Amino acid sequence: MTEETAPQAGNWYETEEGDVLLVVAVDEDDGTVEVQYADGTVDELDLEAWDSLNAMEVESPEDWHGSMDEATEEEE
Repeated sequence: MTEETAPQAGNWYETEEGDVLLVVAVDEDDGTVEVQYADGTVDELDLEAWDSLNAMEVESPEDWHGSMDEATEEEE
């Protein structure tokens, strides 16, 4: 396991402080990471700030109702 987790668009992460966030986009040319927290807040971080979060990849929250959710017909 590596000490640093590189951000990957579409993946969920949890910070040391317990914040859960989705990486929306990574722009390596600009050195930025766009994230959306589970509460819907959107933020842009530079790669240095991302590294300081010490985020670990996690499963998406069960109660996530963001714009990336897809409704399923099989839910009963």
